[in-house]
Amino acid sequence: MRKFTVLFALLLSVVMVQTAFAETLTVFAAASMQAAMEKIGNLYTESNPSVEITYNFDSSGTLKTQIEEGAECDLFISAAQKQMNALEKLNLIDKSTRINLLENKVVLVVPEGNPANITSFTDISSGRLHLIALGNSDVPVGAYSQEILENMGIWDKLNSEGKISFTSNVTETAMQVREGAADCGIIYATDAATHKLNVVAEPPAGTLKTPVIYPAAVLSGSKHSERASDFLNFLKGSEAREIFASIGFTPAK
Repeated sequence: MRKFTVLFALLLSVVMVQTAFAETLTVFAAASMQAAMEKIGNLYTESNPSVEITYNFDSSGTLKTQIEEGAECDLFISAAQKQMNALEKLNLIDKSTRINLLENKVVLVVPEGNPANITSFTDISSGRLHLIALGNSDVPVGAYSQEILENMGIWDKLNSEGKISFTSNVTETAMQVREGAADCGIIYATDAATHKLNVVAEPPAGTLKTPVIYPAAVLSGSKHSERASDFLNFLKGSEAREIFASIGFTPAK
């Protein structure tokens, strides 16, 4: 009994020591990255068991605002340059760590069965469309969507006819389409794969001139900047790249 008590005390002390030295890394990342980042985080912590990664997934605009308001964050990955540029101007990121991490595609998706028979971007302006789900202007995929529809000359028409259902992030857009609440939606190719949605088209040539680039950077106020930099390097490595590629991301050019 005494031996068991001593052994238990030793094991407990080891656990307490490990816990005491655990390092929590807080990562803010665009909602479209959730499936890949959770897998990559698990892979990283297998090799770094003293590290715990806490994620905050949302639209890049929402995450930017939270950082500006003082939310604790070590590493930020945006779905567009706009939000990262804004934080850099405020000196909230360590610009020496800033990189273009990934590239994505924007696609048109429809619900199962495609009840409205939407097969191309041109069909968005047809009488068959009753509602399209799009991210709002503060959501990168929403900005990309607006650029496409403006260059097609149908943005104002859709707005005036009340045919746009605005969402707060790309996941919400995907869910509206999957549940059939909208006839179609514009999301990232990676989210189409994650949510198993039917992709019917890519934007017409010349309608999206802004590359869909995901920049990443360590926050200037990070309490774990070395660890954040190490994790960012891991995201650039072959193991992480393989996971990103499995859902449609490509390395940024």
